[in-house]
Amino acid sequence: MDKELKVKILDLMIEARCMEERMVKMSKSTDGFFWLGGVGEEAFNVPLGLLAKRGHGLDYDFFHFHYRNGATMIALGMDPADELRQMHNRVTDPFSGGRNFCNHYVRKAWNVVPVTSTIQTQCSVAPGTARAQKRHGGDGITIVTFGDAGTAEGDFHVGLNWSTLPKWELPLLWICTNNAYGISTPYDEVHGQEHIANIVAGYGIPTKVINGNDVEESYNALKEAMDYCRTERKPYYLEAMVSRLHGHSSSSGANRVPDGLEADPLFVWIDRLVAEEVIEKDYFDKKYAAETQRMKDLLAEVRKEPAPTAADVFKHIYAEA
Repeated sequence: MDKELKVKILDLMIEARCMEERMVKMSKSTDGFFWLGGVGEEAFNVPLGLLAKRGHGLDYDFFHFHYRNGATMIALGMDPADELRQMHNRVTDPFSGGRNFCNHYVRKAWNVVPVTSTIQTQCSVAPGTARAQKRHGGDGITIVTFGDAGTAEGDFHVGLNWSTLPKWELPLLWICTNNAYGISTPYDEVHGQEHIANIVAGYGIPTKVINGNDVEESYNALKEAMDYCRTERKPYYLEAMVSRLHGHSSSSGANRVPDGLEADPLFVWIDRLVAEEVIEKDYFDKKYAAETQRMKDLLAEVRKEPAPTAADVFKHIYAEA
């Protein structure tokens, strides 16, 4: 990775972190009703967005995200104001017109399929776009993301089965961001296997488990996985071990976990770039302060925008031409 790319990833990680931190604050005030997000997953989710092939139609990648992909959306080019609009339930929210809660993205122009609140539903839907891409040809792939707890759902296994049918193996990249918790239940209390990858291997899918808090390891593993799906037109499973730096959601308080309990990938990356003399020590402080103020200013503007009305209730239900 050249220096320009390393700094670009850092900048996007800081932007995504400041957006999420503003949303956490919003959830503790009258600016928002509920928060859940991906604080601690930026080292993996930013490279995912940068490496993906964004566009509309079967020649580009399809995204079946879950609600912790804010940093991926930022890397794809999302304006953070749009996420603040959804958090604050403004009619200007491009994802749902202010009628869904935060991190429920959808963008037809980028092949971002609507995020659902029901966990793991995306795993039984993703084979549909992958099958269309298999028929179409080209190198577009389908990417589906989910957490470790959701793999206990039947939809996960339905999707794995559909993606491995003989002669109809699908160009589908399965991504589990494993933060070792299902809301408040530790991973080792409900899973008999060391990694979810052990389950997936039984379907004949190539698997890899990586340190999702390491930017370069994540970037290289994602590139390898995407290249496999694009060329072989078959599924691949990537399990990224990541941190959960806040509670599961605002329903569990959304408080920051005590220092030292979880690695913070943002500071892991900063320390490496300083050690490599890619940035100066004060680079982060200045950038973080600027992005924090930017998010505050964006929210001030979003507050002035209108809320949904009864006349808007039937919008954002079906795709519009």
